[in-house]
Parts: sequence; structure tokens; C-alpha cells
Amino acid sequence: MGRWAIAVHGGAGIDPNLPVERQEQAKQLLTRCLNLGIAALRSNVSAIDVVELVVRELETDPLFNSGRGSALTENGTVEMEASIMDGTKRRCGAVSGITTVKNPISLARLVMDKSPHSYLAFSGAEEFARKQGVETVDNEYFVTEDNVGMLKLAKEANSILFDYRVPLIGCAGAAVNDSPLQMNGLPISIYAPETVGCVVVDREGRCAAGTSTGGLMNKMMGRIGDSPLIGAGTYASELCGVSCTGEGEAIIRSTLARDVSAVMEYKGVGLQEAVDYVIKHRLDEGFAGLIAVSNKGEVVCGFNSNGMFRGCATEDGFMEVAMWE
Repeated sequence: MGRWAIAVHGGAGIDPNLPVERQEQAKQLLTRCLNLGIAALRSNVSAIDVVELVVRELETDPLFNSGRGSALTENGTVEMEASIMDGTKRRCGAVSGITTVKNPISLARLVMDKSPHSYLAFSGAEEFARKQGVETVDNEYFVTEDNVGMLKLAKEANSILFDYRVPLIGCAGAAVNDSPLQMNGLPISIYAPETVGCVVVDREGRCAAGTSTGGLMNKMMGRIGDSPLIGAGTYASELCGVSCTGEGEAIIRSTLARDVSAVMEYKGVGLQEAVDYVIKHRLDEGFAGLIAVSNKGEVVCGFNSNGMFRGCATEDGFMEVAMWE
């Protein structure tokens, strides 16, 4: 019997001026989700089931950018995406363009368990959801008043928002368009996405990972980020489970999640060294973070942004919820 470990995240990159109340809300949610996962692991629930359970909880709460509370497209609607992976046999499922499914992570799990495919998107994914009898809601369920306001700011600034809760209008009312940050060579606004994810290793040494998001505020219709892409935003193997968050295009280019496992396998190093290596050498000029567990019960969080909403716990009693370095 090995040792279980769990980590959760609510996004890499945090507004330095984030109100204390919002910080406390984030910490409380991460703590609640950690405790949910810990209770399940103590009851010998499998890693893949714990991942789905915890991500569902994050999707249901509107605080972070997944499920209810997801970022809005340029048309003011929600298009969500998620992926889940069981490292034991490298089984995986992913969905994109989800508009009515209450918990996209569970639909991704069904793609893995109940379909011959690994990835379904848009109308095909929605039709599969109906056939599987999953809970669906009107798209308006996912839209919050805060996000409607942030979309308005994004359109006024003619910008895609990474942190859709950070105003883009300066004190004098002028749009902030001189950000040095870029995505695919084009200027973007303040960087701080709030994708959610969970990684787990259970007492049997089985690793699993899951990631869910609403994407970018004011994104183009049909845009797909890293979160549903196996190997980019999510990956699990016999060695580890990884969930990423941050600048999706940079994560995609670097296949960040898979690279952690590859470095462990091919270089023969431990989890901490592998995470440090990919964060330092694989992101080019992108900003991102990740959470990871190993089959030995290790847990690591790494990021090169100014912070990351995160929490982790291990069977030996260690537990931490943090935002900054």
C-alpha cells in the first residue's frame, strides 16, 4: 500500500490588488474541495473518482472559471471544455464547446468510459450528453452578473481578458492597451486565468488528473484552449498526474503536462525536479502553472506567474492552501 496525495488549483496568475474578501473566498473553496477529496481518499475511493468528484465541486461553485461562472465568449455565451485522464492504462476523455452540460468534467469521464473515442466537441458532445442522460441546464445558468460586466469592459477595451475580474479601464477612463504581455505575438491584457483542476494518487499508486474551464473572456466562438487537450492541459501516467493552468497557447505549444511525465521517465528524475525543469525550460515567454502528484505519494505545485490559487494534502497529515509564492 502506498500513500495518497491530492492537489487542486483555481488558476495561475493573481491580481496583486485582489480584494482580501475574494482571496478568503478562494481559500475557503479550495479548502472545502481538498477536504472533500481527503475524505474520499480515506474511504479508499479510486484516484479517478476523486478527481471527478472534486472538479465537479469546483465547477458548481461560481467563484472560479469553470462550470457556472465560466468566462463569456464574444457573443456573451458560455462554451466550456474539460478533460480527465486515468494514468493506470492512460485512458482519457475530453470535451469542448459545451453549452448546456452542468458538469463538463463528468461528460469527459463518460467519453472515456462509455464511448469508443477520447474527445468529443460542440454539437456531437452535446448529443452524446443527451444520450447518456447527464444533467443539462440552459446556457444562462452559467452566466453570472460579474462576468457580464467584465465582458462589457473587455469589449470596450477591444481585448481578450485573461483575468476577467480585473478591470481594463484606467482611472481616467482610458482603455489599457499597452500591456507588454502577448499571446501568439498579439498584445493581450492582464494575465491571470482561473481554470480549475485536480490531481490525485490513491493508496494503490494510481494517478489521475482532470482540468475544466470556461476559457478566455471575450474569446472567439469555437476557440479551444489547453484544458481539454490531453498532454497539454491534462496528463496522467503510471508515474504521475498533472493539471495545468495559465496561458493556454503556451501550454499547448510545450505539451506541458505530458512533459512532466516524460522528463521523469526519460531523465529518471523525481517529481519536483521534473516540474522545476518544465516550468523553467518549456514555457518560452508564456506564463503558467501546474499541480502534480507522483505514484510515490509526492505532491508538487509549480508556476512562473505572480501566484497560483492552489491547495494540496498528503496522507501523512500535510495540508496547505496558498496563493502567492
